[in-house]
Amino acid sequence: MNIKRSNAYSQVTLSIIIALFIALIILPSFASNDVMERLTVLFIYIIMAAMWNTLAGFGGLVSIGQQLFLGLGAYTTIRITDMGISPFIAIVLAACLVGLLSWPISTFMLRLKAGEFAIGMWVLASIGHLLVNLDPLIQGETGISLIALNQYSIESRRLFIYLAALLSMSALLLGLFYVLRSRAGIAMQAIRDNEEAADSIGVDPERVKKWFFIFAAFGTALAGALWLAQASSFQPKTYFSVQWTAYMIFMVLVGGLGRFEGAILGALLFFAVETWFATAGVWYLVGLGAVAMLCSLFLPKGIWGAIESKLGITLVPVGYQVTGLTTDTLKNK
Repeated sequence: MNIKRSNAYSQVTLSIIIALFIALIILPSFASNDVMERLTVLFIYIIMAAMWNTLAGFGGLVSIGQQLFLGLGAYTTIRITDMGISPFIAIVLAACLVGLLSWPISTFMLRLKAGEFAIGMWVLASIGHLLVNLDPLIQGETGISLIALNQYSIESRRLFIYLAALLSMSALLLGLFYVLRSRAGIAMQAIRDNEEAADSIGVDPERVKKWFFIFAAFGTALAGALWLAQASSFQPKTYFSVQWTAYMIFMVLVGGLGRFEGAILGALLFFAVETWFATAGVWYLVGLGAVAMLCSLFLPKGIWGAIESKLGITLVPVGYQVTGLTTDTLKNK
């Protein structure tokens, strides 16, 4: 019996990922402005999907209020740049501050279970929206622009935002990968499957869930700050809209809940549908809802979950793979 943490597919995938990352780094040298802007949006979508999957897919914490952290990430960036700090430094600082704020939030939110947690997060996001509206700097729903970006030329701004989004996505995915392969990641998935059983073998559910909650909050806030940078304007009702969480849920459910590859695949599919059919108006939203419903009915594990089940392919293994286990081996045990 052998226990492996990688396979032939994952080794090839690693080579492809490295080559793709290098290609994306040098892409601005010859890509058009429109391509860079669209790829920036894709990177942010992948971050949002991966962070929601961190909570719900790997931790069993279904939230419909992640727009709280997305909105706070954008709002805090506005506030920090108003102090005269570079907007690109402000993006990182804002994500860190929101991550710190999520610590006390997690203390009482994680006491809620299942549907109570989901609704509680939505209520908290609504409260955050109202509080941000009270800030005179924001001017209510009128909003404000990230005027600090005007110190850069349009070309430099576009390049910096593209690279910031690419590096942020890469760092968060890499961090999530190693966290899931750590003892904390294994503990979190055990809590998701059966919290009482995990607690009985010495796992501290509250502490583990808290760290995952903070990580997801930090990543979502970073996505919000990056979206603000590429959109350049901030309106509370836009950034604190539950629509953002609906997009995250769609990407993860369609791609594959609880699968590392699933969130990325879901984000790619959502990005493609948005790019091709966004001009269809309300029918675009109807189409998204129909796809989500069909996937829930016929592909409950998502597209990647179905591929993984039928073909046994795992490109990014975050668990253990047991090989060479036979009936004779079990009898000898």
